[in-house]
Amino acid sequence: MAMVLTDGEVGALIKVSAAVWVAMSYARLAAARLRPGALRLLALLPVVALLCAIPFAFSTSTFRGTSGFFLAWLGSFKLLLLGAGIGPLDPSLRLSHFVCSATLPVKLRRQSKEKSQAPARGPARILLSGAVIPGVIYAYQFKSSMGRYQLLALYSVHIYFSLDLLLATVHTVIHDLLGMEMEPQVDRPYLASSLRDFWGRRWNLMVPSILRPSVFRPVRARLGNAAGVHATFLVSGLMHELMFYYIMRSAPSGEVTAFFLLHGACAAAEGWWASHAGWWRPPRPAAVPLTLAFVAGTGFWLFLPAMVKGGLDEMVLRECQGMVVLMEQAARRLAGATDLVSSTM
Repeated sequence: MAMVLTDGEVGALIKVSAAVWVAMSYARLAAARLRPGALRLLALLPVVALLCAIPFAFSTSTFRGTSGFFLAWLGSFKLLLLGAGIGPLDPSLRLSHFVCSATLPVKLRRQSKEKSQAPARGPARILLSGAVIPGVIYAYQFKSSMGRYQLLALYSVHIYFSLDLLLATVHTVIHDLLGMEMEPQVDRPYLASSLRDFWGRRWNLMVPSILRPSVFRPVRARLGNAAGVHATFLVSGLMHELMFYYIMRSAPSGEVTAFFLLHGACAAAEGWWASHAGWWRPPRPAAVPLTLAFVAGTGFWLFLPAMVKGGLDEMVLRECQGMVVLMEQAARRLAGATDLVSSTM
């Protein structure tokens, strides 16, 4: 079963890659021919619909989650911004740069001299995350003997290093193939001194970079700053629910949306308090641990349990076991082919 599943994923990946390339070529052409506005947006909507449907082409949670995040969320929002004539996409970009900018979870920028002289950290991150993740997957086998918070902590480690491995791999490929640098994705989130600092400037920066122009600024311009914050966190919550649906194929529980609505309300309250000059603020040595404790506590309460209920750990374990079987079969086939070649010589 694992062999058939993996072969199917390879075939689906090839078909999806070809479809995405053709769709983005059309999107670039349509954007070049049409002015920003309703007509351009209408022309791009079929591509948006395609991106939202693509995750269903895969049978494993890994490919469904990755394609859902890259394409159905970030890619779709980038195209919607392109319809309005804003955002990171520009039809004047070379086709390869346009496609990469539209389908990868980052904004691309030309490599500067300073960046080109800096040591490459992508391979080191790949090695570190690649060493940690197998240990996490192995630990899932003992989840029946773990307490609730131990299991949730294990999920947290898995999420962090999986995301880091994915982004480090993309960075290495893009840097080597296109000679371009990616925007930084995290900036020491363990130093966040407030929720606004954590979500807006330190954690998973690709998400605020796309939600800021697509949700926050339009709503703020019409209804004020607090409404913009609430709307942004609401959309983020709903999109996270969609990502969980792609991955686990289970109906949303609403807990993830509640998590982001709570953080949105608290971030809006932070902004209101900060707008009053002279009001007391906790010193940074106290603000940092309080912020991290709030993020961790509410995450253990609302965010991570949705993954436990959906059985994500069991899915990952089954897929990894299938990959091990595939690698064993491939090794046996390679050994057989080598013996055959040796006997004919």
